[in-house]
Amino acid sequence: MSENAACRLRVLEVDLRVHPMRTRFPFRYGIASMTAVPHLFVKVEIDVDGKAATGIASDGLPPKWFTKNPQSSMEQDLAEMIAVIQHAAKVAQRYNASPLTYMDLWQQLKEDQAHWAAQQNHPPLLWNFGISLVERATLYALCQATGMPLHRLVKSEELGVDLGEAHPALEGIRPADYLPESPLPSVRVRHTVGLADPIRVEDIPTGERLLDGLPQALEECIPAYGLRCFKIKFGADLDSDRTRLRAISETLTSLCPEDWQVTLDGNEFFHDMAAFRSYFEELQRDASLHPILERMLWVEQPMHRDQALDDAVGITLRDWKDAPTLIIDESDGSLGDAYRALTLGYAGTSHKNCKGVLKGLANAGFIHRHRLEHPGEKFVISGEDLVNVGPIALLQDLAVQALLGVPHVERNGHHYFRGLSMYPPEISRQTAEAHPDLYATRPDGLTALQITGGELSVRTVNEAPFGSKVVPDLSGFPTLKEWIYQGGLQALTQD
Repeated sequence: MSENAACRLRVLEVDLRVHPMRTRFPFRYGIASMTAVPHLFVKVEIDVDGKAATGIASDGLPPKWFTKNPQSSMEQDLAEMIAVIQHAAKVAQRYNASPLTYMDLWQQLKEDQAHWAAQQNHPPLLWNFGISLVERATLYALCQATGMPLHRLVKSEELGVDLGEAHPALEGIRPADYLPESPLPSVRVRHTVGLADPIRVEDIPTGERLLDGLPQALEECIPAYGLRCFKIKFGADLDSDRTRLRAISETLTSLCPEDWQVTLDGNEFFHDMAAFRSYFEELQRDASLHPILERMLWVEQPMHRDQALDDAVGITLRDWKDAPTLIIDESDGSLGDAYRALTLGYAGTSHKNCKGVLKGLANAGFIHRHRLEHPGEKFVISGEDLVNVGPIALLQDLAVQALLGVPHVERNGHHYFRGLSMYPPEISRQTAEAHPDLYATRPDGLTALQITGGELSVRTVNEAPFGSKVVPDLSGFPTLKEWIYQGGLQALTQD
């Protein structure tokens, strides 16, 4: 792709704002259980070939996902996430002396962030998070400046993207070689079943029953949303997992149409692939679990990230002839880790915007190359969630999933949060008006995702510059520094 055709930009200003949120009920994923989370907004002002443009991105800051360090406190985890975001924002503004292409900005950010993070002992999955937020906000601004939605911008020459410069295995591969001709008009919701989620209404402890107008137990969610695709989290305790999976299997079998599907998420509980093989083969011997296992598409990240890409894993996978389809998620920290996983015998990786848009394009390129080199074999780029909520993070993630052609995506923000009720009413109203196919305002005034037949329409998401047609007024939210100074971080972790 010709760099001469690419537009050039300068990042003039980065504004960081925080809006604290609380879940409807705890979301247990791996070693953490989320009840409250700060939601960070990143707003950039850029100059694009002499034209001013504004962009925005956002994400929740969930503890224990980027590091999964059982020894650190929630406050330490949040402080580390904030540090990598602040550093990426500061570095991006250093390059405003001369214009850069999007690709050049991404590469320089990556080099500076990696050098700094190595001194702080921050792992790639964490420090890339900071880059991804600046990258997404910049992409939004570029869409505004060029008048092109994301799917058109990515296939144009305006970004100056050369995947071969990102990784040698991608030499000669362009996004247009493997991206769908048009983004998907809708995606199927793959509903998260968290480790502590109630399966039946009777499982909800006395005093914890919610009366907020939304379903709580899995048996309520299925008919309410028309669900037929699920992501089930499991641990490493065979007996308790088997009991829970039996209850889930019975519920799905009795309430879902015949075409229901599942994926399983191992949450990094295993440190040895041979141990996971023994665990999984025990599940296979349980006839009551056959409905789930027969409809299982893949198992995500059973191995802890510290061992998931070891040579020993490849040896076990080569010997395990009837192994389930396995993909990585948390192990996908550095660009190239997905390629390493494919060479070991994994079938693919996940896309989450928190890992970066260009990284998602590169990972899809690795999958494309392996499909060409190994015809007939199954390779996967899945869509996974990090508790995304609107009006920005969720919609931008959906825009990239539709761009990549991911047919079903894990979604859980609709489950653990009560629609857009955590925002000022004006933001809810603007979002519902701008995205009437994706959001609906209920008779009780709640604006929430509109999941119909288990699917989300992303028509207006694809029409928007980058996911969202709404750039909310953030002036009422404290800046990141104000929020920290006011004790917001301590209050959130100690309440």
